Amino acid sequence: MKGWGRWSKLTLVGALLAELLLPSPSAIGALWRANSKALSAAIAAQDAHTGGLFGINGVVGTAVGIGTDGAPVVLVYTTRPGVIGVPAMLDGTPVRTEVTGEFWALGDGPRAKEADSPVNRRGRFPRPVPIGVSGGQPDVTAGTIGARVSGDGGTFALSNNHVFANRNDATRGDDILQPGRVDGGTDPANSIGTLHDFEPLHFCGVLTCGDNRIDAAIALTSSENLGTSTPTDGYGEPRAGTVTAALGQEVQKYGRTTGLTTGLVSGIHATINVNYNSGTARFVDQILISDGRFSQGGDSGSLVVGRSSGRRDRQPVGLLFAGSNTHTIANPIDLVLDRFGIKIDGS
Repeated sequence: MKGWGRWSKLTLVGALLAELLLPSPSAIGALWRANSKALSAAIAAQDAHTGGLFGINGVVGTAVGIGTDGAPVVLVYTTRPGVIGVPAMLDGTPVRTEVTGEFWALGDGPRAKEADSPVNRRGRFPRPVPIGVSGGQPDVTAGTIGARVSGDGGTFALSNNHVFANRNDATRGDDILQPGRVDGGTDPANSIGTLHDFEPLHFCGVLTCGDNRIDAAIALTSSENLGTSTPTDGYGEPRAGTVTAALGQEVQKYGRTTGLTTGLVSGIHATINVNYNSGTARFVDQILISDGRFSQGGDSGSLVVGRSSGRRDRQPVGLLFAGSNTHTIANPIDLVLDRFGIKIDGS
């Protein structure tokens, strides 16, 4: 549970409180002390007991969330109702069980029907291509081109490892197509760039299950081939500055299959077992978004941004990569950007 990129308890507390509208400095101080103590206790309890909870048949994840009374809780995600052995309390913090079913990388799970839209997100777009549309490595069916990013090495397209790097099986220099293969893209005619780098996925073995923090890859492209905004029925252009996910935060995404959708951040600091066609991988430090309509197969790689007013609107929050019938999982966007030394190209 330790290592680079692990959020500090103080950061998580700050992210939660940043979303509260507080009336006065004295009220801020009182709520800070109360929520800081409770949230820190919930995080500590989750960290201490997640290993044991994964030993319970039917448990597929844990996170920290907010209970019906507004106080922090430890969330335990299960594949079915009635899982036996999940405690009601952990070190004084209440536990809430949520039935989510299995989590799948949203390129390896069941395919979904595309949402109705005047924009054909699965079709070939004139160059420069908008973000949020179909793309992928030639051996991958299709995922979503999440954003245009830049760094010292040039201009890149951002998506998931399992979209651009075929679950570690691709080779740097492979073409990245728009649209993806299942949507009619052909290699090399529909190439918009080449695979530049990816974070390897570590799959669980018989006895051990190593930690993953991101499912991400970048492809070398150009401003002539890739733009910075979604199609006209999307949220537009993301902001360049990122924000840490906060419990209760409203977010949105634009993706290849379901287009523009909204949801709420319901879990942070999450540890989840995610199924791929090539095995199961355990992810830590993840963001959970509630509402099963937020994403479906083919939306992998979508950029999750805030949905608010003023400067908070469209701030990048996470990189979508997996989900279940009830929840979507996203990597914290700063972990992704730091890994590749890149920044979002946006307003």
